[in-house]
Amino acid sequence: MCGIAGIFNLNGIAVTHQEMVKVTHAIAHRGPDGEGIFIDDNLGLGHRRLSILDLSAKGAQPMPSHNGEWLIVFNGCIYNYLELRIDLRSKGHEFLSSSDTEVISEGLAEYGPAFFEKLNGMFAVGAWHKPTKTLWLSRDRYGIKPLYYWFNNGVLLFASEIKSFMQHSNFKVEIDLDALNEYFTFQNLFTYRTLFKGVTMLPPANTVSINSSTTGIKHNSWWDYDFSKPDEHISFEDGIEETQNLMQKAVASQMVSDVSVGSYLSGGMDSGSISVMASKHVNRLYTFTAGFEMSEVHGVEAGYDERIDAELTANFIKSEHYEQVINAGDLKWSLPRVVWHLEDLRVGMSYPNYYISRLASKFVKVCLQGTGGDELFGGYPWRYYRVFQSLDQKDFFSQYYGFWQRLVSDDQKQNLFQPEVFSSININEPREIFERVFTFNGKLKYDTPEHHIQNSLYFEIKTFLPGLLLVGDKLAMANGLEERFPFLDNNLVEFAQKIPVKHKLGNLEMMKQVNENDFAKKSRYLQFDDGKNVLRKSMEGILPETIVNRKKQGFSAPDESWYRGENAAYVKDLLLGKDIACHEFIQPQFIKKIIHEHCEQRINHRLLLWSLMNFEWWCKLFLRNENHGLGI
Repeated sequence: MCGIAGIFNLNGIAVTHQEMVKVTHAIAHRGPDGEGIFIDDNLGLGHRRLSILDLSAKGAQPMPSHNGEWLIVFNGCIYNYLELRIDLRSKGHEFLSSSDTEVISEGLAEYGPAFFEKLNGMFAVGAWHKPTKTLWLSRDRYGIKPLYYWFNNGVLLFASEIKSFMQHSNFKVEIDLDALNEYFTFQNLFTYRTLFKGVTMLPPANTVSINSSTTGIKHNSWWDYDFSKPDEHISFEDGIEETQNLMQKAVASQMVSDVSVGSYLSGGMDSGSISVMASKHVNRLYTFTAGFEMSEVHGVEAGYDERIDAELTANFIKSEHYEQVINAGDLKWSLPRVVWHLEDLRVGMSYPNYYISRLASKFVKVCLQGTGGDELFGGYPWRYYRVFQSLDQKDFFSQYYGFWQRLVSDDQKQNLFQPEVFSSININEPREIFERVFTFNGKLKYDTPEHHIQNSLYFEIKTFLPGLLLVGDKLAMANGLEERFPFLDNNLVEFAQKIPVKHKLGNLEMMKQVNENDFAKKSRYLQFDDGKNVLRKSMEGILPETIVNRKKQGFSAPDESWYRGENAAYVKDLLLGKDIACHEFIQPQFIKKIIHEHCEQRINHRLLLWSLMNFEWWCKLFLRNENHGLGI
């Protein structure tokens, strides 16, 4: 819920009310229900409210602690706030509201910034400690709620979205070429920089402090994932029972709300499980599905429309079910709006997310999401088995880095970038960044197939999942909708990390018997969709059998077909027409080659074409400041 922003002038210059209004209004879409501004000389805090808990004025922000020492702005939801409230009351704290925000302000008064580590939920917090004139910024374990900062010449800006910074006179939009290189390698950023030069995302599970003596911001991490210590005493049956138990508790805790709660519902197991469990807590659950118009779609994409399976689950739980059919023409209208709200380009073909959240927002303010199940329970076996037979760490890195160059391989970068851009980047940096994800965690080993899969799980949940969460937050909040993620419950995450790999992947033992030189045989095993075994079994009897046993299907439009057919002209006009903004950085001949290869069905370049189109609109909107009559 909500959006936050702040200005801290370490140079001592007073913050003006007009400045705070501008940076706060820039994120008004995140909180259409109210606005709050606080100024203490050279410090300003702004808040836009999406009312979810305690809809009264008592839940308004910025919110002070009762002892007057702390003042906070907060975006998110704390699911264990009632337990924390009991603890704080036992220590003499009183509460005037029924909001989770007040639990944070009083918790800081009691425990200081260490209190952030006690929170089970999603949050981005700016907290002003008046006695020491220190600003604290903190973000939840998993990075569900975004928080950016920019620090230059004694001025610190922070906000839920970068567009707040664009309203400040000191901030100028420039592109970070190293981030651009990283993005066109991974279709993601594994570091915490952004395409906006100087703008950094606060890492998940990090708390930082800033005061007059601050010269550089040091990230202080207080939690990390750990798949390296599975509990081999957990039997498959125990895993099934406890997974189901913790899932039910996680869904129940995330149903807390003073407004209507709904659930996204694809045809798969993750969202289906959550919807079934959520339906037990309301008289009638709202569910939402996006499908695709398939008359011009061919090949494997012909199975991308999940509406029939979603309708099966909706009928099973008797939900109030709504669907949106997305067609090829919906890309052109939505793409600039998607890029404007994303700002920070990340993974995937995300415009269907924009449409489904817009649909849900017409009926509810909160919607449950199934993201996280794949990353915790091993939902991408075709990725893990690529490095299954790695010999050592060096071999593991080489094989996995080859796979994760999702867009443009390093040996093609000279053809991708304009010469002056190519000469400005470090061609080896993406590989260094990739390896740093693993070497940051000193607990990882590379001696057995289980180790390789544990390392793959760690890598994907540290890199791929944050990209999915960022896309989810930005495009939902663009429509004034809060998304919640039951799989990312602290207790469920802790248990999922302890489940042995053999309970997650059904063909683990069979893979061990594969001769690494028998490529044809290994290729057949790579086709197995055997992930999330323990999760699937835990949902038997809860979901229809068809859904439990359904093969994994990502939420993606059939853009491979559409880019060759109905949207081919739009792709060419946007990337090869007149006065193309991205040509300052990307060579037109490279784009022309990619489009030709895709249209001739030589190579499926849908991910790269999507990213090129995103980058073109990013350049138009943020570098050129071209609105194009979009009303944004």
